Amino acid sequence: MQQDTDVIHSIEEIAKELKDAAWFIGQRVINREEVIEQAFCALRTAEHALLQSRTGVGKSLLAEQIFSMFEGARLFRVQASKEQQPDTFFGGLDLEELKAGRIIHNTKGSLVESDFGFIDEIFDANDFTLRALLSLLNERRLLRGLQDVASPLHSVIAATNYLRVSEVTEALLDRFLFKAVILPDKDPFIQYQISQRYLVHGGRPAVPEKRIPLTRLQHMHRIITGRSDDFQIAITNELLYFTNIVIRHFEFLRNRQLSEHAKRGEGTDFYISPRTQAKSLDLLRALALLKGRTNVVHDDVSRLYFIFSTVGLPEEMALFKKAYTTVLNSLTASRGFDQVTILLDFTDLLREIKDDPKIMLEPLSRFAESPVRRTFLEWVKEKFGSEQPHEQNRKLLEQFLVDFVPVCDEVRELKNSVEKTLQQTMIIVERELQRIGS
Repeated sequence: MQQDTDVIHSIEEIAKELKDAAWFIGQRVINREEVIEQAFCALRTAEHALLQSRTGVGKSLLAEQIFSMFEGARLFRVQASKEQQPDTFFGGLDLEELKAGRIIHNTKGSLVESDFGFIDEIFDANDFTLRALLSLLNERRLLRGLQDVASPLHSVIAATNYLRVSEVTEALLDRFLFKAVILPDKDPFIQYQISQRYLVHGGRPAVPEKRIPLTRLQHMHRIITGRSDDFQIAITNELLYFTNIVIRHFEFLRNRQLSEHAKRGEGTDFYISPRTQAKSLDLLRALALLKGRTNVVHDDVSRLYFIFSTVGLPEEMALFKKAYTTVLNSLTASRGFDQVTILLDFTDLLREIKDDPKIMLEPLSRFAESPVRRTFLEWVKEKFGSEQPHEQNRKLLEQFLVDFVPVCDEVRELKNSVEKTLQQTMIIVERELQRIGS
């Protein structure tokens, strides 16, 4: 018990340090609180962030100030250009190896051996170089020719004045999970505050009174990704399903919005990759951890706009919040969440049967250990008066879904999927029981 208390205290301490660091940066880089919060989400989840704006808005200053808050981290900086080759990022080629026809980079001091990276004007790099960066950004490995080197790279912040569209840049953008647009500040008071900071610091990062050891950030990341033995953050099946419905609804709303723009000759389709959708779960756990919780709650899902919309564009951010509110209200009404939980737990029951078809030869009382299984048994008793013989198990499972009346479209769709799962499970069960019988 004392160990658990110590672990929680340690986590709370790291979370406070990160909050204090974000506050310190906000005092130096004026009117960028939401972009700073997003950047710290990227750091906690060990993901990359892309900052887009016109020139002179302070992208480089923001990145430098963020990285200055950590100690024990190796930082790689580069200004991208069209003439650069991959060795700019990976280190120069070993000439002796090259003579033998092998491409081997000397990675010392390169992005490959760095913990943080700042790439300015990333889209000025040519497609050949950007393509070479993809595996390093995603898998944290240098894969060039025969060379396969693991990298400690934690997070990269890239800056750009514009977006360049190609097959390669689309793949590159998918590696940058967090994206923000920084608009120029024209408010006179904001300009006054910026001028005050410039007079003090001359456009350079401010020196923090306290820096955070990189190891503490890495420890938090292990917890967030479920690789820590001393602290776990839970996401229930119901909340997992809710999250995916919200994401899908946002994707639908965003594409509908873009289709309206397309009528005016603007826009294109909006696509959320499975990689991005899966990694959003890390952000959910990061948000819970920052609040000192051991479980994710519905409100955490509302903050996923940090990933799925572009921070700094109010229209996109509002659209995600609309998707979240719409789905939440639909499922909150008439026990929608309760029904989702019942159906998802029912699929767990089907998974057990699929893994071990001999379960179908046993009484249904085996399923009475969890709330949903009690729900199922209660339905059996209400429907049939008592538990039926084991040969009737399949009919009972099927009838349970026939009698299940969804209260909203989201639950109705889930029920259809569960019905298909039941059919597939019963085919496997029947085949296995025939094999056993023979």
